[in-house]
Amino acid sequence: MTIFMIIIILLIVYIVTSCVRIVPQAQAYVIERLGAYNGTWSVGMHFKVPFIDRVAKKVLLKEQVVDFAPQPVITKDNVTMRIDTVVYYQITDPKLYAYGVDNPIMAIENLTATTLRNIIGDLELDSTLTSRETINTKMRATLDEATDPWGIKVNRVELKNIIPPTEIQNAMEKQMKAERERREAILRAEGEKKSSILRAEGHKESMILEAEAEKEAAILNAEAKKEATIREAEGQAEAILKVQRATADGLRAIREAGADEAVIKLKSLEAFEKAADGKATKIIIPSEIQNLAGLVTSIKEVAAQPEAVEEVDTTEK
Repeated sequence: MTIFMIIIILLIVYIVTSCVRIVPQAQAYVIERLGAYNGTWSVGMHFKVPFIDRVAKKVLLKEQVVDFAPQPVITKDNVTMRIDTVVYYQITDPKLYAYGVDNPIMAIENLTATTLRNIIGDLELDSTLTSRETINTKMRATLDEATDPWGIKVNRVELKNIIPPTEIQNAMEKQMKAERERREAILRAEGEKKSSILRAEGHKESMILEAEAEKEAAILNAEAKKEATIREAEGQAEAILKVQRATADGLRAIREAGADEAVIKLKSLEAFEKAADGKATKIIIPSEIQNLAGLVTSIKEVAAQPEAVEEVDTTEK
């Protein structure tokens, strides 16, 4: 009797514990009662009725990623290529996900393949290779609309690889090589052009600076010569002025001393004597000093010098 009671107690404990369920974060449990949908359990602790309720499906609510194998597609210009896609989806309604479609992943894969063939069939090869973003957007919109009744939201679709035929790949590689060579030639020509322009501009600036330097030097030389000429003229003018002042002072001193006419004439004769010391060959003597005593003697003394006066003229005013 005691063993039987222990077994019954253990059985009751097992049944009670099996009826207690804890739903983890980012998950949801679909509950059926007697085979029919009863509800969806979210995160937390829940209790079910023994032998009546059961967990029909555990649903993961995180965003999930599925990578599909490459699918053969034909472009508008009849080029066959293989494209593999990556789909990012998230379950938004556990009930629809549990009862909407039998195999959701297979359904999404087939739907992705058919949608991709429809889109690529309207594009040519070059457009297919350069329009990934457009293809991704169209596929996401189509898949999201088609999977909405299944409780699935397609967040993003990406074309992982686009594999064209081997001969197309070879032609594309040759085209890319030719394009790179063309760009290299253009860059080299532009570099040489810029280098020539820089050299010409440098030579031009050098010539301009040299011409400006020569101009400045000529201006400075002219100003220096001008300044020297001005200083020389000023010196000569000052010397003449001083001579004139000295002469005027001498005349003033003679006048103040009360010299008579004989002294003045004697001074004139001394002046002619100094003039005769030069290289002049002709002397004009005024008539006022013809009667001076000793004139002949003075003229003889002057004629006796190495550079004597050749001719003496007498003129009357």
